[in-house]
Amino acid sequence: MRPRIGITCGFAGERDPLALDRDYADAVDRAGGVPLVVPPGVPGEALAETLQAVDGLLFSGGPDVDPARFGEEPFPGMGRIDPARDEAELFLARLGLERGMPLLGICRGAQVLNIASGGDLYQDLPSQVEGVLKHVQQPTPMSYPTHRIRIEPGSLLARITGKASLRVNSWHHQAIRRVAFGFAATARAEDGVIEAIEKTGEPFVLGVQFHPESMGRGGSPEAILLFEAFVQACARWARD
Repeated sequence: MRPRIGITCGFAGERDPLALDRDYADAVDRAGGVPLVVPPGVPGEALAETLQAVDGLLFSGGPDVDPARFGEEPFPGMGRIDPARDEAELFLARLGLERGMPLLGICRGAQVLNIASGGDLYQDLPSQVEGVLKHVQQPTPMSYPTHRIRIEPGSLLARITGKASLRVNSWHHQAIRRVAFGFAATARAEDGVIEAIEKTGEPFVLGVQFHPESMGRGGSPEAILLFEAFVQACARWARD
């Protein structure tokens, strides 16, 4: 059986249908996994049972995380938040980390992994970081890489991609500031903004600030390798 990958999603609006970019499910399917959407707004008991039914979790991109989740008041640059999604994803991240499951966080998902473990964020890069690059690449196509990251030698990301640097796409105005205990920053943009974190001592707990699901649609071999490595880690988890 192919490994089952839970993918978190959000709402299109406060009470609208569930929303998830199809690139996430397509990327998991291409890599050999079975994508299963995990909705927010359900009780913790149901989420815990969902975790029993999957072999790994993919935390997808989405709106801003409520700064109250890391002990701050909102800055003027803060965007839309989704409290139900925050609650569900932080619960899943903490439980998944406790169980040692393979976890992949993308953009907001990387931030969720960091906050769940005690780290925090820049709420708004343009107003908080002097000399920051443009990290929101509109109107450039989402699959197109627009800036370079430097990858730490020996890191999981370096081993997967085989690269010391990589051009990536970029769709965020928030970013990881203080890295959580037990994690390491393993990639940065040229302006110093953290672009990847990994949990030390775990086979596969990785958060990336860019969007490999869209880069893979555009044919990026490194993005495709990233999803393949994640799905393979989930398959090993299922066998153990």
